[in-house]
Amino acid sequence: MLLPRGFSGIARPLLSGAAGQRAGRALGGFLGRDTGGPAPRRGFRGTPRLQEAPGDTGSADRITIHFINRDGEKLSATAKEGESLLEVVVNQNLSIGGFGACEGALACSTCHLLFDDSTFQQLGPVTAEELDMLDLAYGLTDTSRLGCQVHVKKWMDGLTVQVPVEVSDIRKELEVEKQSKQ
Repeated sequence: MLLPRGFSGIARPLLSGAAGQRAGRALGGFLGRDTGGPAPRRGFRGTPRLQEAPGDTGSADRITIHFINRDGEKLSATAKEGESLLEVVVNQNLSIGGFGACEGALACSTCHLLFDDSTFQQLGPVTAEELDMLDLAYGLTDTSRLGCQVHVKKWMDGLTVQVPVEVSDIRKELEVEKQSKQ
């Protein structure tokens, strides 16, 4: 059996017997080498468009969330139920500077959001870990939550959340420090 250089020593124990011969023929055919057997058939098919993906029922199950940015601009996005608000911002490529520095690892407070009282009551409990990170947030209020910890639900369709004016982002401090040293 002909195998790619360097591969034969690794695969030889695995390719012994009838199963190994079949695998060798398939591998040889894949690599364009004549192995004496019929070449394996390779079928290509198109990838379904996102709208046709299994489990995605289209825009009917999309939930609209509005974000009031630091500068007062209203940004709207559509979300799937179960996505975190951080994922909504990232997936929809919303222009909210510094948002989600830790990428949802619950290691910062850059996805800090402000909710109205009635919405805040419906969000569910805040974990101790989230409270620890919120302690680092600028502009903390009684209705503050981290966007990485709030997951979209159907009742949130049309919800508006406020992004605080200030953000505690160590990346800004490091950039200022780096520029002052130059």
